[in-house]
Amino acid sequence: MRNKLYLGFGIFALFLCLAAVSVGVLTGKVKSSAGGALPGVTITVVETSASTTTANDGTFKFEALPEGEYSLRFDLAGFSSERRQGIKIRAGKTLSLTIVMKPAPSTAQPVPSPQSYYAAPDMMMSVSAPRESQMRKMMAAPSPLPPAYYQKPYTKLPPNPAIPAAGVDFNTEEYGRIVENGFKETTREPLSTFSIDVDTASYANVRRYLTEGTEPPKDAIRIEELINYFSYNYPKPAGEDPFSVNMEAVTCPWNSAHNLICIGLQGKKIDVAKLPPANLVFLLDVSGSMQDPQKLPLLKEAFKLLVNQMRRQDYVSICVYAGAAGSILPPTSGADKQKILDTLNSLEAGGTTAGGEGIMLAYKEAKKHFNPRGNNRVILATDGDFNIGISDTGSLVRFIEEKRKEGIFLSVLGFGSGNLKDERMSQLAEKGNGNYSYIDTLQEAKKVLVTQMGGTLFTIAKDVKLQLEFNPMKVKAYRLVGYESRLLKNEDFNDDKKDAGELGSGHTVTAFYEIIPAGSTEQVPGVDELKYQQTTLNPATAGSGELLTVKLRYKLPKLDVSKLLSVPLNGPVKPFETASENTRFAAAVAEWGTLLRDSAFKGQASFEQVLDIARKAKGLDKEGYRSEFIGLVEKSKKIKMKE
Repeated sequence: MRNKLYLGFGIFALFLCLAAVSVGVLTGKVKSSAGGALPGVTITVVETSASTTTANDGTFKFEALPEGEYSLRFDLAGFSSERRQGIKIRAGKTLSLTIVMKPAPSTAQPVPSPQSYYAAPDMMMSVSAPRESQMRKMMAAPSPLPPAYYQKPYTKLPPNPAIPAAGVDFNTEEYGRIVENGFKETTREPLSTFSIDVDTASYANVRRYLTEGTEPPKDAIRIEELINYFSYNYPKPAGEDPFSVNMEAVTCPWNSAHNLICIGLQGKKIDVAKLPPANLVFLLDVSGSMQDPQKLPLLKEAFKLLVNQMRRQDYVSICVYAGAAGSILPPTSGADKQKILDTLNSLEAGGTTAGGEGIMLAYKEAKKHFNPRGNNRVILATDGDFNIGISDTGSLVRFIEEKRKEGIFLSVLGFGSGNLKDERMSQLAEKGNGNYSYIDTLQEAKKVLVTQMGGTLFTIAKDVKLQLEFNPMKVKAYRLVGYESRLLKNEDFNDDKKDAGELGSGHTVTAFYEIIPAGSTEQVPGVDELKYQQTTLNPATAGSGELLTVKLRYKLPKLDVSKLLSVPLNGPVKPFETASENTRFAAAVAEWGTLLRDSAFKGQASFEQVLDIARKAKGLDKEGYRSEFIGLVEKSKKIKMKE
């Protein structure tokens, strides 16, 4: 009996060995032609569609490829795609490759033409833009796409000589003008009010520019989004409120005469398994401008990651738009993943861009299948280039604001370069009670749609506003670092009708105020003394150690009445070197932002100091995001030195 048992174990062990040697390992490193490592490169095994992305040091690995011969494709925004054929994987062996990628001759897209040479069959549309009065009529209308659209989305038409040839250097990227916040004198303006912002698009977009070896436009740099790209280790909420409020006062690293106030919110993290059921509508841009490898191909792989996280109780519909908009997948349970994945795989790019019509159709689908106990959300994925139909941002924003009141939120994912409409996408997400993220790599898609899925898709608090009252006995003047597009009027703080930012499950929010201490001789821009009234100070606060008081308002997702919190911050101000790891690393990111923007308030900021602070405050860095940041600072330093 014992011999038979041994024989059985031996056969089983032999089977395992044979199974193990039937596959091989593929590793490698991707570098730029300049010699630097390239993180975030998407590597696709053509025959199997398996894919991975390079780490911060440019390395990649496929653990178990069946023995055989393969073709590989390497894609990264700003670089020409590379292909390697005849890659032979041998059983039980490891093959290592070194790939060099060259910058693309042009990352810009041709200027779209109203008469594209791609179009949905019989769906060429007039370029006249219907106004807001037509939006509700179009919402009620059935999908304009014929049945043929669903079998074969696009038919190629003869070339149009009016369309610029591919490769012509047109760049139509758009960014909203940022006018930096200046110092406010406390005795005249003691209140500062703003809405939270958890968007991260600016950081990923800046990374894309730096990876391409170019300096990002100043207006593409939103410092609050650079800071909030990272998670911070704030204490978890302990009470009934869905977040904790944390503050710290330290000396300012880029101006020794100033201080910094760090405010950090930590949202309650809800286990993904306990999240409410989702009613999601994927609204996907499949127009001609999405043909680039870092647009529709990356979009498809990104959404596959999200689909693989869906549960049986989650439902997704898919709408697309090009020359027209159409619904191509009815609500489908997360249990039927293959049906959803097959629909994603069938997408092709071509046609003009009826983005406004697509948005209306997606909301119509979300409303039709609305789940009163669930998370109802449209996820728009696009480069933001709407060139036919309802294309003005104002009309779209008003429409999205109406739908927000009905409990349908909007998140936006930006893709690609050349014609990125950053300001438009940021506004749409802001008014839709959602997040705006920029997806430049599959690694970033995993961060947004897998690692942080709860925060991206589920809101734990909406209309979150902060109002700070500074003590003039301690603070002469202050300035909010970033958040220029999130400023509110002081009277908006108590107005529950005023929209503000949302906080997702597990999200952190960090903000800095730069402070000029009371008693400083530094001159602050101001106005003449008033003739008819005087500012008086409360003598009862003369001996107070309070620097300021933070008031915070928020609403629970299903409620329309806000709750008020009030938290004072006491001195003394600590030396920066003794500050928490959270504050030090976030301050390094803020200082880097002032350098990238060449801010008038950068003081003695330097890349060397940013690197020193970031390295000392890197912490555990399990995901590698902080190490990547250090690499980006080094890249930006080199780019600045070439100027």
